[in-house]
Amino acid sequence: MTLFSVSDPAPPEGVRDADFALAERHRPVLMLDHAEPAPPLAMGYSVVRSAEKSPSSKFQLAPPEGGAVIEYAIWHDWDIQHLYDLEHVWLHVDRRGVVIRVEGSMHGLRVSIDDGSGLPEMRGGRPVLYVEPGKHALWGVARIMRFMGGPKIAEMCGREAGTGGIHGGNEFADAGAWSASPRDHRLARLAMKRAAFVPRFVLAAAEDPVLMPWKTLSAWIPERMRALIAALPQAVPHLAAVFLDCGDTLIDEATEVKKPGSEVVTEADEIPFAMDAVRTLHGLGYRLALVADGPRETFENMLKPRGIWDLMECHAISGDVGEHKPSPRMFAAALAGLGLEERVRSRIVMVGNNLARDIRGANNFGLISLFVGWSHRRTHVPADLSEEPHFRIDRLDQLVSKIEAIELCLPDWENDHA
Repeated sequence: MTLFSVSDPAPPEGVRDADFALAERHRPVLMLDHAEPAPPLAMGYSVVRSAEKSPSSKFQLAPPEGGAVIEYAIWHDWDIQHLYDLEHVWLHVDRRGVVIRVEGSMHGLRVSIDDGSGLPEMRGGRPVLYVEPGKHALWGVARIMRFMGGPKIAEMCGREAGTGGIHGGNEFADAGAWSASPRDHRLARLAMKRAAFVPRFVLAAAEDPVLMPWKTLSAWIPERMRALIAALPQAVPHLAAVFLDCGDTLIDEATEVKKPGSEVVTEADEIPFAMDAVRTLHGLGYRLALVADGPRETFENMLKPRGIWDLMECHAISGDVGEHKPSPRMFAAALAGLGLEERVRSRIVMVGNNLARDIRGANNFGLISLFVGWSHRRTHVPADLSEEPHFRIDRLDQLVSKIEAIELCLPDWENDHA
């Protein structure tokens, strides 16, 4: 099973030679949890016969005299916390080709793997390794993995799923082999959160991933990562946009100072945490639009000096549109300004403080409505069902987490994600 529907799920096999035969003879048997969502897709090998730096990791290798170290780099498209996962196994073989020591990767460390005898269980010269559910660290004994790491593993596979986005601390990313926008990172985190699971710690041998020289695998990984990143918008249900009101949603209307003889606001205080919330949403790659009633000059005065105006890709303002919310023309103007099709309405959140305008208008237009109850200048009691918000917050420091929670709960794709 793979998380994303991307063509060519495994790289081509490499040249078969003496080193391939050695690597094939001793390739690890990988034991996976029955609930594992990201099995290995490929295994690259290197055979090192003199002391040198590892071809595919940060470690130094020291083969036994007359023998070799077989290094296996095991590729998973992702682990439960980030896109990109490369695990390692090192088999030390003596001059007769007999395995005398096994090491494996464990959360950035290189550790000895054995069952108490000096080696892990061996099946015909192949070490049996237990793959940590979700995170893929390698263990020699399943019961020890569960006893020592079980609670933390369950936490990583659940509450901590998706914390890493697209992995950046690897040689490929450092060399610029792919690029990732804030939106890409957000969608990757979202994908992992949606894949969160409860480890069962019931393990069975995985199907052997395709084996090839490390050079073959390393040439393919950047291509694979670029394809995975490009697939994120189609693969992961996500919000198409966030529409934001201004008065008593971002700006405190009680503090407004207006230009004499006009409705143009020249200055006002911002609501606590509001501007930081908008900056954070933008930094996470959400597409933002202002949908507000009043003259354009008011919102330019309020938002430009605070650096917020340009974070919004579109400004649907009643003074320009010629109608106020809840008119559908206001929401249609924002939709058109972002270049979005009407079929994505159900994946747009409208954030506002006015039940009669923001919430009624959003509900009637088919948006997700989010009521901001910070101010009591207007009623908090819906007049009828059309004014019932889908969600509510009372402080603006709750906005980002609420938007993320709404996005996480979106239904699986149907036909609106083109």
